[in-house]
Amino acid sequence: MNLVLSIKRCAMTVLMHHIYEYKKGLRNLVLHTMSTADRIQAEIRLQHQHIAYHVCVVSETKINIFFGAAQCVEVVRKFGDKRLNRFTPEEDFILGIMLGYDRLQQCNRYLQRCQNGVPDLIAV
Repeated sequence: MNLVLSIKRCAMTVLMHHIYEYKKGLRNLVLHTMSTADRIQAEIRLQHQHIAYHVCVVSETKINIFFGAAQCVEVVRKFGDKRLNRFTPEEDFILGIMLGYDRLQQCNRYLQRCQNGVPDLIAV
């Protein structure tokens, strides 16, 4: 098997595992980063299973797909299509909680980001 096909198969296997975890109730929201080349196949799988999703372009070669409970996906949509490193401390906190990250660590991260301020980033 050629390396590109092997990597593609692995990426879709991880996506299917995330879908499985969502369907079993382990997660309300999933953030899955993948190649833009796999976007159509991923969207078809999510649509086929009637799972709400939102795609954010990270670069020419990468996308983030948020999927899961419709309410959670709608919250992510409200944040807009900005990159994750451009989220406000509040948006970062909300996203972390929805993704199931440890609450205390998210509180510490939020307080740290508020204390230090979010660095001004140069627009790309």
